[in-house]
Formats: sequence, structure tokens, C-alpha cells
Amino acid sequence: MMHTYVALDLETTGLNPSQDRILEIGAVKIVGGEEAQVFSTLVNPEREVSPRIRELTGITNEMAAAGMDYKQAVERLVEFCQDLPILGHNILFDYGFVKQAAVNQKLSFEKTGVDTLKIARKLLPDLASRSLESLCNYYRIFQERRHRAADDARSARSVYERLRGEFPDSPGELFAPVPLVYQAKKQNSITPAQKGYLNDLLKYHKIELPVRVEGLTKNEASRIIDRIILEHGRIQRPGF
Repeated sequence: MMHTYVALDLETTGLNPSQDRILEIGAVKIVGGEEAQVFSTLVNPEREVSPRIRELTGITNEMAAAGMDYKQAVERLVEFCQDLPILGHNILFDYGFVKQAAVNQKLSFEKTGVDTLKIARKLLPDLASRSLESLCNYYRIFQERRHRAADDARSARSVYERLRGEFPDSPGELFAPVPLVYQAKKQNSITPAQKGYLNDLLKYHKIELPVRVEGLTKNEASRIIDRIILEHGRIQRPGF
């Protein structure tokens, strides 16, 4: 069983690391079995938070806009985790978001990790649900705020410890970190030409985007430009 690691949970604007953004980071450093340090922050995703995510997390657009700068938050998280393994519920989801953001900033985030969801599926096959909330109910683990990053990170740690305590004779490798694999390709920032043309399209068609143009990647900008042209048409120059 691990005794030194980082329990990690993220809230995000969606489910796809290549298109969505981190909204909140909760990282709890466990050293020798004790909570030693916490990195918890809202992150400015440079786009609006959808109604579904607002309802799920309680994080409003105003809260997100006041969050830490995106690049700074990712850099701080990478530094916080150091070379420690990470733990979480469905940890590959969180790892994928951090890995993609890190690769975009030319940072290394190669990790080993433990997935409490994977352990629960193996050891508690008869439970109707093995979501983090269901496991907390099963083990009577108090959750102050569900779907908030630091609270869920602590909950995942508690579930890990309860599972190990209930199944002491299970193979040790089930509770040991394994290499995490997520293939992330660097996403380049929007080009000056794209930025100029997109701003012209927005002005011409009187459109307000729910994202900050400067924070877009090259691929995101291309998709938005194509969608605007498809829905509203190209800019018509005088004399043409």
C-alpha cells in the first residue's frame, strides 16, 4: 500500500482533454500516511462554464473568471506533484487533462498512479454503483462538498484506505501504482492570422464568443472559424 503520494481530482469544463479545460484543481499530498500539503485552486478556463457543469459543481462563470491563470495553475500542479505517484477515482481522466495541458506548455508529466475505481470494481463487484459518491455512502465517508476538487481528492484517499483495510489479503499489486498512459499531442496557440480573421468575423457578424480568442489553440480557432462561416457566411468585401 502506498503511504506517500498525491491524491488528485479535477473539475473540468467537459470530458475531452483535447477540447475542454481544467476548471478546478484539488491536489492533496500524503506523506507517510498523513496529509502534508494541499494545492487547491479554481482555474480560469478562458471560456464560459456550461449550465450542466455549473449545476454539477456550483462553479459559476464569475468564480471561474477569478481563478488562477491557466498556464500558471498547470505549472504549479506539475511542481506540486514532483515525482510522486498520483491517486484518484478514475485517475486516467484527471491525468489526461493534466498531461495535455502540460504537453501544451512543454512540461513533463509522466506518472504512475492508483485508480480507486479500478480497485473497487475488482473487490466490490456486487455493488450497484462504484462511483465515488456511492463508495463514500457505502463506507460512510463524509463528503462536505461533492464535485469539488479538493474534497473529492480527499474522498478518493479515504476510499483507498478503506478498501485496503477491508481487503488486507488482496494482492499487494492491486494497491500499488502502475504507469499511466495518455497520448497527448502538443496543441499550438492560435496564429496571428487566425486571430485577426476570427476577430474580423466576430465583428462583421456581430457575434460574441463564450471563449477568449487569445486563449484558443490553433485547432480550436480553425473549428470556430469554420462553424461561423458555415452558419453565417464569409465576410463580404465592398465591390465583390
